[in-house]
Amino acid sequence: MKPLVSIFMGSTSDWPVMQKAADILNEFEIPFEVNALSAHRTPDEVEKFAKNAKDNGVKVIIAAAGMAAHLPGVIAAMTPIPVIGVPVKASLDGMDALLAIVQMPPGIPVATVAINGALNAGILAAQMIATGDEAVMQKTIEYKSNLKNKMVQANKDLAEFKFEYRVN
Repeated sequence: MKPLVSIFMGSTSDWPVMQKAADILNEFEIPFEVNALSAHRTPDEVEKFAKNAKDNGVKVIIAAAGMAAHLPGVIAAMTPIPVIGVPVKASLDGMDALLAIVQMPPGIPVATVAINGALNAGILAAQMIATGDEAVMQKTIEYKSNLKNKMVQANKDLAEFKFEYRVN
């Protein structure tokens, strides 16, 4: 089994955030790999990965970025594969990472999710893969349907709380 999605982080300290992407990809039965590579400490390895990702069958890359926030953009500069950046709340409440990822120069796009939004990055990667894979498409449809069902149930649960002045 070859990975369709690559999850990258500059440090294993990002794993508690990025594990949410791995969890959802695993739930959707999408093969993935996880690596810690730094744009600053291991630039040669990042370059080797990025330049070979397409030939290795990778369809989407999810890259975490905290503090200096260069990893998603560096990877995006060296591959034609879609890159999803996950800003990690490491300093300045993650705003520095968010702004660094969304302010990519023309021609080097990086899709960006919310600060610490690795779950959404995993779902977005699944949706990208689903455009060419009907089984994954069905799983994303079911997942979103379950979100709706959870909200319907949450409203039913809230209705159980009675107050003298509640009007609904």
